[in-house]
Amino acid sequence: MQQENPDHRLSRIPTLWSLVYLAHHGPTGAQQSARRQLLDRYGDAVRRYLRKLLRDLNAADEVFQEFALRLLKGDFRGANAKRGRFCNFVKGVLFHLIADYHKQQERWPGPLPRDGPALAANPQDADPDPSFVESCRNEVLARAWAVLAEFEAGIAQPYYTVLRFRADHPEMRAPQLAEELTAQMGRTFSAAGVRQILHRARQKFATLLLDEVAHSVERSTTEQLAEELADLGLLDYCRPALRGQDNDA
Repeated sequence: MQQENPDHRLSRIPTLWSLVYLAHHGPTGAQQSARRQLLDRYGDAVRRYLRKLLRDLNAADEVFQEFALRLLKGDFRGANAKRGRFCNFVKGVLFHLIADYHKQQERWPGPLPRDGPALAANPQDADPDPSFVESCRNEVLARAWAVLAEFEAGIAQPYYTVLRFRADHPEMRAPQLAEELTAQMGRTFSAAGVRQILHRARQKFATLLLDEVAHSVERSTTEQLAEELADLGLLDYCRPALRGQDNDA
C-alpha cells in the first residue's frame, strides 16, 4: 500500500474558522463531527491551561468536562473571525467557566484576574493569557513533530529522528551527534551529513509549523501569519519559511 504524503493530508485539513463555522452553521449531520474535531484540536491545550490556572487536577477536570459539553452542544456559536482569534475566544469561555466553578464551590480565591472586566465585556478583545499561549504553542509544536515523523517514514530520511535527537541534546556538537546517531540507528553518519540533515529537517519543520498556524488564521495572509507566529513565539524560527511563502505568492 502506498503511504499517504503528509503534505497532502495537511492540505486537506480545513482552516480553523471554516471548522468553527461548520460546527455551528453547517449541515446538521456535519456539525457534531466538526465540534469533535475542534475538541480534539484544542482539548490538550485547554486541559494544560486549566491545570496551570486552577492548580487542582479535580477542579481542572470538572471545568474541562463543562467546556467539552458546551462545545459539543454548540454553545460557542458566538465565535467570530472578525472579532479576534479563536484562542482568545476559548480563553474567554474558560474564564467564565472558572468563575462559575468558584461560585458553585462558594470559595472564590480572591479578586477577579486583572483582565476580568475586559473578558466579561468581550473575551476576544483581551490579550491571550501567557499560559494559554504556551499551551497553544505546545499543541502546534506537537502536531508539527507528529507530521514530521510521518514524513520521515514516507521518504526514508531521518529528519524527525535527527532533529528530535538534536533538540533533546542541544549541547552536542555535530561530530558527537554523528557518533551517537550511528550507534543508535545502526547506520553510519558523518558530522557533515548530520549538519545537512539538520538543515533540511529544520526547513521542513518550519514549513510544517507554518502550515499548522495557517489553519488557525482566516485567509492566512502573510501579515496575519506573522502576527500569529509572533504571538506564539515562533516567528523567528519560521521566518525563512514565511519569506518563501511570500515569494511564492
